[in-house]
Amino acid sequence: MRISYKKLWIMLIEREISKSELRTATQLSAGTMSKLSKGEDVALSVLLRICDYLNCDIGDICEAVRYKN
Repeated sequence: MRISYKKLWIMLIEREISKSELRTATQLSAGTMSKLSKGEDVALSVLLRICDYLNCDIGDICEAVRYKN
């Protein structure tokens, strides 16, 4: 399985929040934003910080998806 942040990107578009605005507001490093953009694993504390900023639940910004065969 892998993590997908597609829900996060959709939420940002719906709320008209840019990635740079999210990064600044949540004090994320450029490396962490890169990992999110690539669908790589990030620390749970990072996801919780994003959820706090967006006032949502963790399931609203990411999901586990199965690899396609």
